[in-house]
Amino acid sequence: MMARAFGLPVILHSESKEGTFRKAAEDRGIPIVLYEAGEALRFDEVCIRAGMNGIVNVMRQLGMIRKTRRKTEPQEPTVALNSLWIRSPSSGILRTLLPLGARTTKGSVIALVADPMGEFEVEVTAPCEGIVIGRVNLPLVHEGEALFHIARFKEDASDIVDQVEAFTGELEPDTPMEPPQQPDLAPIIS
Repeated sequence: MMARAFGLPVILHSESKEGTFRKAAEDRGIPIVLYEAGEALRFDEVCIRAGMNGIVNVMRQLGMIRKTRRKTEPQEPTVALNSLWIRSPSSGILRTLLPLGARTTKGSVIALVADPMGEFEVEVTAPCEGIVIGRVNLPLVHEGEALFHIARFKEDASDIVDQVEAFTGELEPDTPMEPPQQPDLAPIIS
């Protein structure tokens, strides 16, 4: 219920792991929604807006704040069947070929890992059809390191890609933020 109220286009149900905050809450019968977005050490305006909207949506659903009329009803989220991480086949310099939210097809090349001297390149392929819901952005990777998080769905992923693009498009800032204008000051003579 809370995950649907949050208002994101994709929901991924995953089991709680021992030793996590989610597991402790679950053991006490406390429902929890974990919102994961953006990347470490960076602010992402769209992810921040989606998170803030989601928190307000859940608070409304729980009766913590008054419900308001919505301009448009949110689209029903799609629940992923499961997800998997694609790991680096070797150490080297990563060149990703797909952005977040992109569709994968089974066997498609989604990244390349090259040695620093450029003598060899290893293809990273998608093991299934799905959508990229997470990926590493640092170019240096080690063998076995998680590179891409792929969500799998029962229905055709291209429809879900369109849904995600529409959602993020609604949250994009209309114009880039500009620094505040400095007031014109006359020179002061003392």
